Amino acid sequence: MEDNATRHRTADAENQQPAQHSLVIIGAGPGGYSCALRAAELGMRVTLVERDPVPGGTCLNRGCIPSKALLTAAHAFHDATHSARMGVHADATVDWDQLAAFRDSAIDSMVSGLSSLLDKRGVTVVHGEASLVQATDGADTAGNAQGSQRQAEPTHCEVRVRTHATIANVADSACRARGVAGSQDTMDDGLITLRADDVVIATGAHPTALEAVPFSDRVMDSDSALAAPRAPRSAVIVGSGAIGLEFASFWNTMGTHVTMLVRHGRPLSGWHRRVGSTVMRGLAARGVEFVTYRDVEACEESEDSVRLTLAGSRVPSVEAEACLVAIGRTPDTTLAADAGIALTDRGFIATDGFGRTSRPHVWAVGDVTQGRQLAHRAFEQGIVAAEAMAGLRPAPVVDTDVPQVVFSEPQAASVGLTADQATAQGYADVSDTAYVMGANARTLMSGEPGVIDVVTGVPAQVPADRAHDARDAAGRVVLGVHMAGPSVSELVSEAEQLVRQAVPLSQAARAIHPHPTFGEALGEALLKADGRPLHTF
Repeated sequence: MEDNATRHRTADAENQQPAQHSLVIIGAGPGGYSCALRAAELGMRVTLVERDPVPGGTCLNRGCIPSKALLTAAHAFHDATHSARMGVHADATVDWDQLAAFRDSAIDSMVSGLSSLLDKRGVTVVHGEASLVQATDGADTAGNAQGSQRQAEPTHCEVRVRTHATIANVADSACRARGVAGSQDTMDDGLITLRADDVVIATGAHPTALEAVPFSDRVMDSDSALAAPRAPRSAVIVGSGAIGLEFASFWNTMGTHVTMLVRHGRPLSGWHRRVGSTVMRGLAARGVEFVTYRDVEACEESEDSVRLTLAGSRVPSVEAEACLVAIGRTPDTTLAADAGIALTDRGFIATDGFGRTSRPHVWAVGDVTQGRQLAHRAFEQGIVAAEAMAGLRPAPVVDTDVPQVVFSEPQAASVGLTADQATAQGYADVSDTAYVMGANARTLMSGEPGVIDVVTGVPAQVPADRAHDARDAAGRVVLGVHMAGPSVSELVSEAEQLVRQAVPLSQAARAIHPHPTFGEALGEALLKADGRPLHTF
């Protein structure tokens, strides 16, 4: 793949600014809008194309924000209804209309803030369906700091946007007001043709369907489940990843009888085994029923229920008022495939660590790329792509450095390698240390189970400057931290720094955590891993 840094002026030299640069981004989710904001900071002229009426993508409109709003409400409801154990007696009811208004208000606030931010950065937003056509030849007349010009080369990409009828005039006026990023742009009866030096594909993903359980009024995907006016009386959830676990937590708290179908004996089967087992134990204590199965063979709907026939299960079938299918998300790569861009064997856009695709000047970020489909991963990918095309030298995005978080009850969080992965990658003397969070005062007060696993090991080659003291002589570093318990979503950022910076274990264990906090549990786990436990054995 072409090294874009060779055709863009180096932007990190002293007193230099990046060249005026045209960029079209297709998709205004976390990957697309983060790329737009960073590119605008770097002096590029940016047009952001979005098929929805508002920016933000799935995360802001149909994912992260509405789901966390509902989970926040569920947490408050759970605290109110279970406060008697602490001597606090309260009666709590749910006003579903008001809860929906709270959810929608959170979405509106975030979308409004993003729209304002894009406007203030000078990003032009066009709403419509985009397609990418072949590259066109043309001389690039943008000079470098010394006034020279780059040689004529096929640098321009064309993006055609069929604007939505209801907002075509808005898009047209916005384009004319700002000139639209790119040269020789044209507009014809709602069809806008944009020419740009670079194009970023950030078209996201959609819920994956299960052939045996087609979507319907009773069989929901995550989008329709989030928009439901109230929780069902009973629900069966197919899929035990982040989405399934978060809905299980919300519905269960709101009074739904939840049956979750799991493979491999526990939810989050791809995570550290103690994390999945702890989450399962916590949700089971709240009343969630777990059923192990191999396949769903059939789905039968009646007037008031849906029944799933199972294979490889202790029960032949499960029945509920509603069913949620949450088995993953399929990347929206039709646009890329139509443009001849290479895909992986799993249907994702093939990229390097900076987002470059098989086609020069075309980049891809977010859920269309292979890896963890997480908003914060997409944020970093968007920033890295913008900086790389501007001639900066950002570090590539490494999936094992990207924290994973599940906002179930209890929460789950993970970053870095498991012991098996560390051994497979050639680390020596790999150790996996478990700390039970029940020894932490705040965890004890919460009444939730919790565990922190710290994975450490010795790299094949240890630089001399990593041996800070005698305990570091072996070069043991923190390779992974895997957690389940209350507030672990707030602890994983510290863990990410330890893992990404390959911090020596003895130094990591000397971090002072305030007492009493949930964060203190991570400190205790590190102390135990370092062979000097304090409040545990």
